[in-house]
Amino acid sequence: MIRNALGSLMGLVGAAAAVWSPFRAWYDGRHGRDYRVRELFSGAGITDDKAALLGSLLLPFLFAALLTLGAVLLRSRLLMALAGVVVLGFSVLWMVRQGQAADGLAVGGDGQGLGDGVANAFGAGALLLLAAAVMRGRPRHRRRRLPAEQPAPTPEPWPPAPPDSIP
Repeated sequence: MIRNALGSLMGLVGAAAAVWSPFRAWYDGRHGRDYRVRELFSGAGITDDKAALLGSLLLPFLFAALLTLGAVLLRSRLLMALAGVVVLGFSVLWMVRQGQAADGLAVGGDGQGLGDGVANAFGAGALLLLAAAVMRGRPRHRRRRLPAEQPAPTPEPWPPAPPDSIP
């Protein structure tokens, strides 16, 4: 029970961090909510066009948060791990596409290069995977089966036989 509670808490914190990350700077001061999800899968790649809020990177992270809520309610390690894979997968896909568009990725402390939104997304995905590892999940109820070679019990005679000796 403690492991499920701790895993659920870690998962909820990870989901909150994932949903918060698009509102932070991702690359060169540009927020994650400015990147379109469909640009990650198109041949043109990432452009300078702005995205609608629900068409941005927020969408897959909201989906991962819903998976996390389902995992907490159902005590499902699989759903929790799937939420972590969604967050990490979209973060890595964004890094690949951004690296292609910018001819490489830079890390800088002056606001240029990768921002803290990317770090939040990767931390959130790792926390969701860790939460799935910590959780025990639902208890499994197994039915006991009698072995096939065991004979059926013989009934006792009725009325019971009188005792041989009475003291």
